[in-house]
Amino acid sequence: MARYTGPKSKIARKFNEAILGPSKALSKKAYPPGQHGKGRRRKQSEYAVQLLEKQKVKYTYGVLERQFANLFDKAARKQGITGENLLKFLEARLDNTVFRLGVAPTRRAARQLVVHKHITVNGDVVNIPSYALKAGDVVGVREKSKSLETITDSLSARNIKRFSWLEWDSTNLIGKFVTYPDREQIPENIQEQLIVELYSK
Repeated sequence: MARYTGPKSKIARKFNEAILGPSKALSKKAYPPGQHGKGRRRKQSEYAVQLLEKQKVKYTYGVLERQFANLFDKAARKQGITGENLLKFLEARLDNTVFRLGVAPTRRAARQLVVHKHITVNGDVVNIPSYALKAGDVVGVREKSKSLETITDSLSARNIKRFSWLEWDSTNLIGKFVTYPDREQIPENIQEQLIVELYSK
């Protein structure tokens, strides 16, 4: 699967959830996209439910199939609960952390900021969205990029909500990845156990 660049509303309707940002389509067309979307819905098989959950996570975090499989393998080898480990690794991605810090309004926008070399990690420019942060890593906005309209608009509209595994210095536009989050701290509506069951077949 190539990286999705199509309409957000189509994905929102597919999963009946606004996973790529707010979508009016959910209230206007509360049924899946496609010519058969409005027809009678058959009961989904166990495999279909599990596959749909995996696809939802991939769309949410903007991860490709091979990247996702590698992350799952890493999560399975790490001590602890595989599904929770997977979500922790996804949350530790650089593009996701830039989004969580409020530097970008969406994960897509965060990915673009990283690719265009506007973001630093421990003082060095990093342009790899999938870069895995470690506890204690400092994520900042490059000095030349601090006046970018995208960044200033996003920070001014930043929600008061804070994430306990991150610290943010609004004066210097620097954030810190303190530690991996616990499962209950991650707000996404994901049933990670279904993904574990899918890969265990």
